[in-house]
Amino acid sequence: MPPKNKQIEAAVNVLRQGGVVVFPTETAYGLAADATDPRAVRRVYQIKGREPGKTPPLIVADRAMAEEYVEIPEALHTLADAHWPGALTVVGKVGKGLASGVVRADGTVAVRVSAHPVARALSKGLGLPIVATSANVSGLAPCYSVRTFRRQLRAAGHPEPDAVVDVGPIPRRKPSTIVTVKRGKTVILRQGSVKL
Repeated sequence: MPPKNKQIEAAVNVLRQGGVVVFPTETAYGLAADATDPRAVRRVYQIKGREPGKTPPLIVADRAMAEEYVEIPEALHTLADAHWPGALTVVGKVGKGLASGVVRADGTVAVRVSAHPVARALSKGLGLPIVATSANVSGLAPCYSVRTFRRQLRAAGHPEPDAVVDVGPIPRRKPSTIVTVKRGKTVILRQGSVKL
């Protein structure tokens, strides 16, 4: 069942205040936070139990927002044109304004325009990129329902997120495909939902 606009607005307000939101994507449930707010990003790490340095990917509202914050390699423009919105994550050099917790040691960031309307609405409503790591305790399977994620959190003794956009169980799908450019060549870092 799709969420009502009020539910999205409430979730966006939580993000504005530095909170963490569980939300659906086209691949699994995710954890969202303002990707420009270091404290919000740290909370995602705490809830997930993620080790520092394992940076989460981002979701943006549209291609323009992606290019505002990430330098997308020219070699990946055609792939982005073909698969955005969708489950394709591209890795490029960080542009401006993102929290250090989402930037890899080599100065790159992973970003995608999600095909899920809720994911895009959260980023659009916030007006900023959102953290979009899968909603699961680190080392455990991705969650396709909010109930499963809450069970994982309770068992691990991790803190709860600040808000949830629950659309019920979602289909089990592979994670996004991740691509980058190394020495001028396109490299697939993870083969996922988008077959390349």
